[in-house]
Amino acid sequence: MIDLRSDTVTRPSSAMKDAMMAAPVGDDVWGDDPTVNAFQANLAEQTGKEAALLFPSGTQSNLVALMAHCERGDEYIVGQSAHTYRYEGGGAAVLGSIQPQPIENAADGTLPLEKIITSIKADDFHFARTKLLALENTIGGKVLPTDYVLKATELAREHGLAAHLDGARLFNAAVATDTSIKQLCLPFDSVSLCFSKGLGTPIGSALVGSQALIDRARRWRKVVGGGMRQSGIIAAACQYALDNHVEDLADDHRRATRLAEGLAKLPGVAITAQATNMVFAHFPDEHVKPLATWLKEHGILIELLYATRFVTHRDVNDADIEKVIAVMEAYFSRH
Repeated sequence: MIDLRSDTVTRPSSAMKDAMMAAPVGDDVWGDDPTVNAFQANLAEQTGKEAALLFPSGTQSNLVALMAHCERGDEYIVGQSAHTYRYEGGGAAVLGSIQPQPIENAADGTLPLEKIITSIKADDFHFARTKLLALENTIGGKVLPTDYVLKATELAREHGLAAHLDGARLFNAAVATDTSIKQLCLPFDSVSLCFSKGLGTPIGSALVGSQALIDRARRWRKVVGGGMRQSGIIAAACQYALDNHVEDLADDHRRATRLAEGLAKLPGVAITAQATNMVFAHFPDEHVKPLATWLKEHGILIELLYATRFVTHRDVNDADIEKVIAVMEAYFSRH
């Protein structure tokens, strides 16, 4: 199958599996898994932060970050389209008693600065205490502009707020803009990074930040059930991806551009957005479900849950993209 539903469908390579099997392990809850410790130290150095902490998933990494920054009755400002608000089960509210204050994202994925300002609550016991600004990069495949990030995080600090970044696809942003991951992490107090999307690990995310924040996060990770034992096999996969797979993201971006070009030539099809490794397209309503069925019959999977979205990744090659375009053309030639 050519699976374009998400870059989470990537599978570990043989070399990554070898690295996992060869990893020396210990009990990470006790802090003595050498592979985990080495990975966390390496990642902290690369991101310019004091410490890092391994998690099973990006959802848990984001949740623990919010809980480490906020207390019960506190509030975080977040985008309506942000993963931490819309797609993570309401965990901050359900498990952290943290109130989200959502703001409508602008077309480029940013949160308008004036809306952030008006959303910050006064210091009054009638209101939830605004403690945190949460951004996402990339969001819908779009890279947040550097000058915007600097202005938004400076604004947060002027009002006494911390700044968290859901950087699940931050490596895509780094490759797309030829910017170091350290530079992209610098404006934030904490950053969640995912390795099980375009980087191809079977599991694994990490949170980076100050030592004090990571110490709080470690406690909350245990509370939400994220303590793992011989997790060096996960850390080894993440380290292998960090060392070997980041530059390959440029190929995903190139293939997404080619896919968008091919889809744009189909009758009645409009490309609504294309950035990094994501393509969003609008198809005539009467074609959406029949087209998905047609594609599946021809060994192609697409995702219709959020929108008609196509996501390229390391398990999709150039020939696959050309096949997708050809199968699409064949469908529309029959209708």
